Amino acid sequence: MISSSKLKSVDFYRKIPRDLTEASLSGAGLSMIAALSIIFLFGMELNNYLAVSTTTAIVVDRSSDADFLRIEFNISFPALSCEFASVDVSDVLGTHRLNITKTVRKFSIDSNLRPTGSEFHSGPIAGSIKHDDDSDEEHVEGSVELNPRNFDRVGHQHEILVVNFYAPWCPWSNKLKPSWEKAAKIMSEKYDPETDGRILLGKVDCTIEVDLCRSHHIQGYPSIRIFRKGSDIRDNHGHHDHESYYGDRDTDSLVKFLEGLVAPIPLTGHGLALEDKSENATKNVKRPAPVTGGCRIEGFVRVKKVPGNLLVTARSASHSFDASTMNVSHFISQLTFGKKITPRVMSDVKRILPYIGASHERLNGKTYITKHENSEANVTIEHYLQVVKTEVVTGSPNHEHTLVEEYEYTAHSSLLQSPDIPAAKFHFEPSPMQVLVKENPKSFSHFITNVCAIIGGVFTVAGILDSILHNTMNLMKKVELGKQF
Repeated sequence: MISSSKLKSVDFYRKIPRDLTEASLSGAGLSMIAALSIIFLFGMELNNYLAVSTTTAIVVDRSSDADFLRIEFNISFPALSCEFASVDVSDVLGTHRLNITKTVRKFSIDSNLRPTGSEFHSGPIAGSIKHDDDSDEEHVEGSVELNPRNFDRVGHQHEILVVNFYAPWCPWSNKLKPSWEKAAKIMSEKYDPETDGRILLGKVDCTIEVDLCRSHHIQGYPSIRIFRKGSDIRDNHGHHDHESYYGDRDTDSLVKFLEGLVAPIPLTGHGLALEDKSENATKNVKRPAPVTGGCRIEGFVRVKKVPGNLLVTARSASHSFDASTMNVSHFISQLTFGKKITPRVMSDVKRILPYIGASHERLNGKTYITKHENSEANVTIEHYLQVVKTEVVTGSPNHEHTLVEEYEYTAHSSLLQSPDIPAAKFHFEPSPMQVLVKENPKSFSHFITNVCAIIGGVFTVAGILDSILHNTMNLMKKVELGKQF
């Protein structure tokens, strides 16, 4: 059995009897300085251990082929009607999606970008519009020619005024003309405008009565508007409350529709023309017309991570547009890529990476205006966006967790004049590379080792300084006493 005396022989820390030690003021001062130094260095090491350190690398985008890129937007067009505003998406893989409505909402706005009502519903996309077969028979004139001088007067004389806003150069207007005049003739014979007064069909040539068509926010030709006596509201902003017809344009369909408008109104009634609620009314052919000439478009689309285009323009399969009068000036409230990041998460990430998110909303708050002048007609506004993905990853290499995934982009914009219908075009090009930010995990054993090094190092250095100071003071005393060595 090993005795206690043999165990004591391996003691590295042999004790000196207290009676053999000597305390000094210099030693006390150095001890206090050493203690403060240990506390300070320990705090610095602890702060370094608790702080998050990261490494940034540029790697090939780690997204899979099944991943889609979400584009969120909120864009206001003060001169583009919600009636024809269309959001289209295309890419280099051949994808073409026109007039996206499922994830897009539209709101009519005035020239000051203020909303003027509830959401504008475009309704289902109509198929091919039926017209009368072409014939050589002479066209009859059954509708009344309207202009600013007689428009309001005629509207107040009849319970319902149905107006065809047309342009002579428009092929769709020319196709509608014979059936419109026939239907007007039939309705005037059955419901005499002088003795009956319940309905009248009119027409406006928008190439002549430009201001009248503009006041009713006509942007596509032909546009058929339904005005009900007493329900057309006009305020200081020029807003109108009426309906648009989107159904077939052959004579039979028009007459059937017009009959449905007249049916609920009594012959002797001179009150307000109530909205048609009969069973013959077709919801898909008659919808509220936009109350102003502007539109705010908001929502999102999902696209493949390849170069493509997000396009906002006027589109219709049965209307024509005068490209020289179209204006796609717009204000961008929001245009972002990727999933929406909550402010709290972004704030937490910014504490780690202050530079992140600086270009996440590069175009937000920007305005792009083209003046309605001949020198700036047919102007398409193009935005070229280069999108880069940034991914912040935490955890060990074997158990990585994506803290945030955000997309930043650069933007360059220009104006382009072309004979096509003006559009707001956002060309996006996702980068094949991504920024990968990884958190560097810190070892607790390394922290303990550094703490021990601090304590031992400070204690040793303080001991050396104390020894030098003590020996120097003793040497000075001996010199003063004149002792020889």
